[in-house]
Formats: sequence, C-alpha cells, structure tokens
Amino acid sequence: MTDAVGTCFHHVPVMLSPCLDALNITPNGTYVDATLGGAGHSSEIAKRLTDGQLIGFDRDPAAIKASGERLAPFAGRIHLVNRNYVEVKDALRSLGVNEINGALMDLGVSSHQLDEADRGFSYMQDAPLDMRMNPSDPVSAEQIVNTYSAKELEDIIFTYGEERWARRIVEFIVAARKESPIKTTGQLVEIIKKAVPKDARRDGPHPAKRTFQAIRIEVNNELGGLPTALHDFIDVLAPGGRLAVITFHSLEDRAVKNIFRERERGCTCPPSYPACICGKKSAGKVITKKPILPTEEELNQNPRARSAKLRVFEKHKL
Repeated sequence: MTDAVGTCFHHVPVMLSPCLDALNITPNGTYVDATLGGAGHSSEIAKRLTDGQLIGFDRDPAAIKASGERLAPFAGRIHLVNRNYVEVKDALRSLGVNEINGALMDLGVSSHQLDEADRGFSYMQDAPLDMRMNPSDPVSAEQIVNTYSAKELEDIIFTYGEERWARRIVEFIVAARKESPIKTTGQLVEIIKKAVPKDARRDGPHPAKRTFQAIRIEVNNELGGLPTALHDFIDVLAPGGRLAVITFHSLEDRAVKNIFRERERGCTCPPSYPACICGKKSAGKVITKKPILPTEEELNQNPRARSAKLRVFEKHKL
C-alpha cells in the first residue's frame, strides 16, 4: 500500500487501472476496499458506482478520517469501517451485507504512515519507536525490541525481513538494551548500522530496511491474519465476484498464491483415492496465472511500487 508523501493522506494508488479492470465493476454492485489508506483506489471505484455501494476498511483512525473527507462527494454510497480487514465477515453482517461483488486488498504500510515521522515506521526519520497502524493496539515496536528474547527477535528479522545479518543485528540490539532501553527509531538505526558489516552496507538497500519491515510486520500481525482473511473474502464473494490482492512482500505473495490455488483446486484428497472424501469444492478460478506487475512508466512515477504484485481470483458463476 503506497501513498504520496506529505502531511495529508493523499493516495497514489498502485496499479490503479489493472485493479479497476480486475474488479470488473458493475454500477450497482457492492465492493470492499480492505485497506483504505488515502482512498486512492476507493475514490476511483466510487466514481464507477451508481446504485452500488463501497465499504472501506482501515485499522488506522487517521486513514478513516482522511478517506471520509476525500470520499465526501460519494457519501450516499460509502460505508467506512474502522476495523481490521480480518474482521470482514462480522463487519459485513453488522451492515446487513451478505455478499459482495468484489474486494481489493492493498497490503503493507502506506507511504503516509512511513512519512509521518511520529508514527515510527521510517528508518529515515528519528521518532518514537512505535509502528502501530492502529495507535490503540497494545504492543508497539519499542516493546518488541526491548522485551522479546534474542531467539524471538532473530526469527522475526530473519523470516519477515529476510535479513542475512539477523543474528548479528540481534546481538547488538540485546547488548544495547542492557545498557538502556531502545526508545527511538534513530537509536535502532544506529545499532543496526554498527551490526551490519561495512562491505554489506556499501551495496543494496538501507541497512535498516529489512529489520524495520520485519518489526512492523510483527507489531501489526500483518501475516498472521492474512490466510483467514483471504478465505473469508472468497467466501463472501457473490457468484462471478472477484478478489484482487496487491502484495509487497514475498511471504504475502506466497500466501495469496497458495490460497488462490487451494480454493481453485477444491478437493485435497490424494490422487490415489478412488473418490473424494474431503468434501471440498472448487470456489472459483485464478484469473492471474502469473502476477501483474507495475509498468516501467508507473515505477518512474512511484518507485515505492517496485515490489508490488497483483493477483486476482474469481468466484464461480452460477
């Protein structure tokens, strides 16, 4: 999920045209934007609705407020929900919605959250070590960095950040926090810089990028609820409805790919079984056999879209 820089929550939507094409929007349909951000995608979906409705989710109250302002011209067809998309089934029931015609999930952190220094997401600005998408969530990055065991931190940074220097970074973190608590992003960045060998810092991304990504994912449980949410969104799709998912991380993309394949396949019985005993039926088909990637033109305008991948699933038609 990427938004433009600045103090406002203005959204530069990633792969806008492919997403709109993927959703196959009908003017009287019901659609969900699972990750509102700055409403860049949502505003374009809303423009294409007449008698339909758009339901927007975001766990960040600031995103809900900003999106409400941006989507004000479409007020009659918009419902904004300050909840995590993993609660989609319960939230839709509370709105009296039984099924939807399409949903978009634009995963990851928004650029507004990265660029708003006091949120603590960015390794480029010194700020309190926070990283919570919903400021009311109980666990912050500061608590994770200062209280998790060395083994827990290493597993997080190696797995979520795919950081080859995870063990060494954790050794430096543990040593530093014994002296005094690590409270700011600037402190953590300096620790990581000391831990990563000079030769490794010379090439590639910022030395703190992968560690910050990993801690952010842990703080917000970004991967923990994703598989269930993907299944739930497919379940609530109307016949012919589509789920479009933009990922920015290999683990996210792998989860989306695998679950889409699982729901397309249906039966999970071994091929040697003479008949199906699992009872699972195919829910639909994968529209994107390979993910859709941003164009070079888009990357020139929005470099933060570089790792984006779009996958689309369609529910079986009656």
